[in-house]
Amino acid sequence: MNAEPAQTVYEFSSPLLDGPTVSLEQFRGRVLLIVNTASQCGFTPQYAGLEDLYRAYKDRGFAVLGFPCNQFGAQEPGSAEEIGAFCQKNFGVSFPLFAKIDVNGPQAHPLYGFLKKKKPGILGIFGARGIKWNFTKFLVDRKGNVVARYGPSTRPKALAAAIEGLLGN
Repeated sequence: MNAEPAQTVYEFSSPLLDGPTVSLEQFRGRVLLIVNTASQCGFTPQYAGLEDLYRAYKDRGFAVLGFPCNQFGAQEPGSAEEIGAFCQKNFGVSFPLFAKIDVNGPQAHPLYGFLKKKKPGILGIFGARGIKWNFTKFLVDRKGNVVARYGPSTRPKALAAAIEGLLGN
């Protein structure tokens, strides 16, 4: 008997950068921006924009969830401690950062399998469902539904109106 496929992001969990495993259930009722990140990427300065969004909207029920990934050009080679220190020192990151994961391939984190299935991207209809690069962003509504996918070149501040629309208060 097969298990029912996941319906929302709340059905997944992952270890934080500093170790403890967190269920995404703890984010129920919040608007989420889930992002695969890297410390040595041309898009790395987006950490600042992500932090700005988090600080601007966290008190209204918004969170950014960062998932470091080393699958694209080996641009996240550091240890958990190195990643955390880099993000804090250079960008003042205070949103949750999870342990390094794969987002594509046979070892991809199940959350990313779910995200890619729900929002496959522009070429998804042709089977090109993979994450193409660091800083791909998935916007999730307060009910845990994936409502939008944005490519790496989409700057975080460009998402403000969409986030405000989902916050609705």
